[in-house]
Amino acid sequence: MLMVQDASAGAVIDAALACGALCYPSCNGRLRRWGFARGRLVRRRGLPALRLRPPRVRCSSCGITHVLLSASCLPRRLDEVATIGAALLAHVRGEGHRPIAVRLELPPDTVRGWLRRAGSNHASLRLLGTSLAISMDASLPPLQPAGSPVGDAIDALATAAAAAKRFFGGSRTPWEAIALMTHGRLLAPAGP
Repeated sequence: MLMVQDASAGAVIDAALACGALCYPSCNGRLRRWGFARGRLVRRRGLPALRLRPPRVRCSSCGITHVLLSASCLPRRLDEVATIGAALLAHVRGEGHRPIAVRLELPPDTVRGWLRRAGSNHASLRLLGTSLAISMDASLPPLQPAGSPVGDAIDALATAAAAAKRFFGGSRTPWEAIALMTHGRLLAPAGP
């Protein structure tokens, strides 16, 4: 799964694919359009669900296929990254999964699953956020403990998102920047 910056940039992505301007990072082979992934709904807080049918691409060199997914979404998640981020921030502030679920109008099991997954990934997320923040702004002061492992990870990723905004500019939301920085793996299973 490859993350793209904005779902509304479909025409730009199509043009880049048509002229061979997008490369697969692992082998530098050119990415070519290869149909579409299965359609999906994305729940958005306070807005109607968004129907997406993300493009599928194939590397001309190694043959690997990928789905190009907007930075506002995470792979295999029904809710947009901003909703997931709101739940994580509420958890860091001390709320339990049930009150968060009620406020966000989501099933408690969904929210509990997000919190557990973020908890199991906290060390790698904190390391990623810290290293990215320092690589973009070496003058940053040391990050202060946030009071919990997930809080430390979210703080590091938010610091990296803010550094990316200063370094690159752009109009991405902090959670979209975090989705891009984590390559959509904010809630992915913890690696070996």
